[in-house]
Amino acid sequence: MSQKYSTTTADFLVWSDAMNLIRKLAKDNNYKMSLLVALGCFTGLRISDILALRWNQILGVSEFTIIEKKTGKKRTLRLNPQLQKHIQECYEHIQPIGVKAPILVSQKGTIFTIQAINRILKDIKKKYKVKIKNFSCHSLRKTFGRQVYNMNSENSELALVKLMELFNHSSVSITKRYLGLRQEEILETYDCLSF
Repeated sequence: MSQKYSTTTADFLVWSDAMNLIRKLAKDNNYKMSLLVALGCFTGLRISDILALRWNQILGVSEFTIIEKKTGKKRTLRLNPQLQKHIQECYEHIQPIGVKAPILVSQKGTIFTIQAINRILKDIKKKYKVKIKNFSCHSLRKTFGRQVYNMNSENSELALVKLMELFNHSSVSITKRYLGLRQEEILETYDCLSF
């Protein structure tokens, strides 16, 4: 938890670390958190939209459409075959009360709160020695964005435009700042100097 009146910025996970974390959580029978991390990293959805998902929206489908809570805009997402398989495995292990049930239900039978998810992620960071400074549910969305950018580095401007659209940002400069690229570019200026 951040202190009152302080600002914290979520950092992104290195993609290989995120994929390892998904596997480790599943191996340790923590299928709910494995599913959360997978959905966040593979879809770039905000936590409020992930928490609103129900099994019948994501189980056995290659695409699904939501109305984003924050923006009220319609968004269609595609699930790749690996993620579809992971969703199926999580469903089989979690054994929810039905396909219309929310995907992330606590032991009390309620949908997790964002604050509870953030506390759980802090515990996961510690337990699994995750290499990230500020780890929160927003880190998953940033991990998605950073991986999309890295995978398209030969045409980084196109990647930024795609991400700007996906994230509903009003400009590419906002997307660059969001991904931490603006700060990196500024700091690289110092590397150009020689003695």
